[in-house]
Amino acid sequence: MNNRILTLLKKDIVLELRQQHTFYGVLLYIASTIFVLFLSIDQPAANIWNGLFWVIQLFVCINTVAKSFLQESKGRMLYFYSVASPVEFIISKLLYNIILMIVMSIISLALFFIFLNNPVSNSLRFIGIVILGGASISMVFTLMSAIAGKAQQNAALIAILGFPVILPQLLLLMKLSKAAFAEVFKEGAVLQLASLIIGLDALVVVLAIILFPYLWKE
Repeated sequence: MNNRILTLLKKDIVLELRQQHTFYGVLLYIASTIFVLFLSIDQPAANIWNGLFWVIQLFVCINTVAKSFLQESKGRMLYFYSVASPVEFIISKLLYNIILMIVMSIISLALFFIFLNNPVSNSLRFIGIVILGGASISMVFTLMSAIAGKAQQNAALIAILGFPVILPQLLLLMKLSKAAFAEVFKEGAVLQLASLIIGLDALVVVLAIILFPYLWKE
């Protein structure tokens, strides 16, 4: 991997460690939301449990990934413009947000298991799907954050632009995750759904690499 990409990735991780209030704020959001669900529903059915989990991941991603570009000042972006290429910068952002979202997704899953029981029959498979889903959602909103960051820092654009793009991906993830429950799924169907999600992820990465250099010049 390019050294500049690793340096930019390390920069984001260091900033996150220094600004721990943001990280803990999202953790508090996750814990309080799941605790309210525990008080309201206690033991939801498997399909409701699955749906609630992915909807919460969507809002967690908006809260964590949305700030990727909105927190970058014009002066800092000008500095990055002089030391790195746009492709290196967007790849580092994608990698950082993937790591951050996977961590948040695993924490959410652990709290779901603790407070709302574990209706999953194949936990290892579901964890794999959660990692894939966390990475997928973060990629989409990283690209949306890059676009919104150039639109006069308008955070509302992230949700407006991201919803039509993320909805098919979210529905695919919900359907794929049913394979980890008691429902009978053909292995071919599982692989087909997983391949489709991975294909959409690859498309988002390609779009980010193609479009971000034009945003970078603005």
